[in-house]
Amino acid sequence: MDLNLSIEKFLNDFSCTCKSVQKKMFKKNQTITTYIQKRNQICIIINGEADLVRYDLNGNKSIIEHFTKNDIFGEAFYLITTNNELSVEAKSNCEVLFFNYNNINQKCRNNCKFHQTLSENFSNLILNKVMDLNTRVEILTKRSIREKLRGYFNILSTRNLSKTFSIPFSLTDLADYLSVDRSAMMRELKSLKDEGFIKKNGNKITLLYK
Repeated sequence: MDLNLSIEKFLNDFSCTCKSVQKKMFKKNQTITTYIQKRNQICIIINGEADLVRYDLNGNKSIIEHFTKNDIFGEAFYLITTNNELSVEAKSNCEVLFFNYNNINQKCRNNCKFHQTLSENFSNLILNKVMDLNTRVEILTKRSIREKLRGYFNILSTRNLSKTFSIPFSLTDLADYLSVDRSAMMRELKSLKDEGFIKKNGNKITLLYK
């Protein structure tokens, strides 16, 4: 299933027929959901942006994933039980779809296409989430801040098919996503710019190296 091409159809299929789905509005900084208990819950952002975050015992924040329009998330994609510290926070005003199920293969009473599409493609959805998490693991295993920045920039460049792209975070959130000190990251960004590796204009980055 090509999520970029079929999500709109995916949403339209359930909108008039499936009674198992709820739409909710969230204001910026509100908590959309927490992963305190293992629920068979799938969420889809219809509009807005949100982050999957973790706070350690000292209150330090790490951004695990960043979600934008049509991104899918929820407890169903985290097949672990020790995830009490994970939550999804709205980065802007958000409209989110919630779907809870007991059995992914259970037939819908209304026989709606939403359930059929979800059942047929759930394994692919899981695979996409695993790929997203593997991307972050790849970044976090880099030893230095410079390696993490360059690794992340290379990923964004590949995804956008361009050497020029926008960082989907504020610089503070970027530091949280890379799990580095913000001041040290800012110094490294300046060094990359001064040494001719990147061009930076606000949150827009252009790679100057091959």
